Amino acid sequence: MRKTPDIQQLEKRMDFRFKNHQLLRTALTHTSYAHQFGVESYERLEFLGDAILGFIIAQELYLDKKFPEGMSTRIRAALVCEDTLAQLAGEIGIDEFALLGTGAENCGERHRKSILADMFEAHVAALYLEAGMERTRSYVLGVYGDRIKNIITEGHFIDSDYKSRLQERLQSKGRNVTYEVVSEEGPIHDCVFTVAAVIDGRAIGEGVSNSKKKAQQLAAHAALERIAAVEKSRMERGLPTDNDSILRELCGEERR
Repeated sequence: MRKTPDIQQLEKRMDFRFKNHQLLRTALTHTSYAHQFGVESYERLEFLGDAILGFIIAQELYLDKKFPEGMSTRIRAALVCEDTLAQLAGEIGIDEFALLGTGAENCGERHRKSILADMFEAHVAALYLEAGMERTRSYVLGVYGDRIKNIITEGHFIDSDYKSRLQERLQSKGRNVTYEVVSEEGPIHDCVFTVAAVIDGRAIGEGVSNSKKKAQQLAAHAALERIAAVEKSRMERGLPTDNDSILRELCGEERR
């Protein structure tokens, strides 16, 4: 196992010195290390950090007043998705300070996207608890740099938020989608999740990933593809292809 990293080096990169160094250390503690040494992992901080990041990005988009709600939702999702957060974590060098158990370290988990993204969210939460929202907001916007500015001024982003796209399609007909974990396989530090996108009690798409968030996105993507397939089939059969008819067939309500 690696030598315990000097957390003060990360503080220098963040341009902030923690009074409670353990708070930041916890944000960098993977579940494998936590179980091996009987300490707390980053999971609770990750939960808080996810909400804080979402709020900061949403506030920036709201204040800009350029995008309607639906578009803002997709842009925010692109800015806080796993790929973006992992990239930001890599730029800061969070992987250098991550605390991983022996097994996870030997398996090369240090550079896994899902872990880097989780630790990025967790370290943002640690800063929030130590310094408050204004300092955290300033830090987050500084880390994102031109990413937000470029999206706001140029409107360029990768629309990979399948969950929002699926929900938008369903909301017009008063339906909602939930995401249910079908199975969890593997050790706790390397668990693979199978998640189903469920509409009115019927699973219409599944996604598999070592990240619950990504599995949900993949499930939503599968659901959108199935909706498209039903639409094409109805068109070929000469049946109505309005949104309501497609969803009724998809949910098994066609003959009710």
